[in-house]
Amino acid sequence: MSGQSLTDRITAAQHSVTGSAVSKTVCKATTHEVMGPKKKHLDYLIQCTNEMNVNIPQLADSLFERTTNSSWVVVFKSLITTHHLMVYGNERFIQYLASRNTLFNLSNFLDKSGLQGYDMSTFIRRYSRYLNEKAVSYRQVAFDFTKVKRGADGVMRTMSTEKLLKTVPIIQNQMDALLDFNVNSNELTNGVINAAFMLLFKDAIRLFAAYNEGIINLLEKYFDMKKNQCKEGLDIYKKFLTRMTRISEFLKVAEVNLSQPNFAPSSLLDALEQHLASLEGKKIKDSTAASRCLCPCSFKQLLNQMLNPLFWDSIIN
Repeated sequence: MSGQSLTDRITAAQHSVTGSAVSKTVCKATTHEVMGPKKKHLDYLIQCTNEMNVNIPQLADSLFERTTNSSWVVVFKSLITTHHLMVYGNERFIQYLASRNTLFNLSNFLDKSGLQGYDMSTFIRRYSRYLNEKAVSYRQVAFDFTKVKRGADGVMRTMSTEKLLKTVPIIQNQMDALLDFNVNSNELTNGVINAAFMLLFKDAIRLFAAYNEGIINLLEKYFDMKKNQCKEGLDIYKKFLTRMTRISEFLKVAEVNLSQPNFAPSSLLDALEQHLASLEGKKIKDSTAASRCLCPCSFKQLLNQMLNPLFWDSIIN
């Protein structure tokens, strides 16, 4: 379907009569046209989030209402518009979303109008789960992982051990929800899903940069941790390694190669495992030479290699 539908025009006209410019713009951003939301409408809504006289709950409710539509195009564009405002709008928008008990309930959404409807419905269900998780993450830590200050004095690098062990799993959950979108390049067949993917791609890069810095902080603190903390830390690190493969595959869809150094040299992983074993009173293997060869100097050098600022900056900015 091309162009605005009669329903789109009627809905926009109704909001013109009631004087709701915000709701009218939400409708215009989420028409039946098979293309991403228009920039002028997104820009206006971003501006609205910065206006103190604009009712943020009303703006959010207008978007939620559009997700009750039966058309995959309208629902998908409603999610994209919401995501766009979470990323580029005033922080009070995502704060409001995070304050709600529920956001999108689209786990059973299915547009049966045609083959494309069936295909896109799958991605709508996955996308809504990610946006829900993004809001939950914000509620748990009171900041957006994709917007935190990076670097040696950044949020994730300066966290205490206790806070870090609680925070990194939250990043992992959000990353998992994002990667579960699981789209291939040959499935990016229209402007709507392409717009969603670009937002997810940008989130993935920033989210993984924060995740990466959290792991560096964890490894720097690992040999000073208590036994239970080491156990948690080792589990977090191993989960991080499995996600490295998945994030690399996700980025390849956008033709970006994650040419990072080896995050799991045998000497590093062996050193972590052997240290935990010693704390647990278990017999340490004779292969601790691998641990000994990982002297503090080489260990620090390895951690610095794990965060290549030039790599992240080249694709984040």
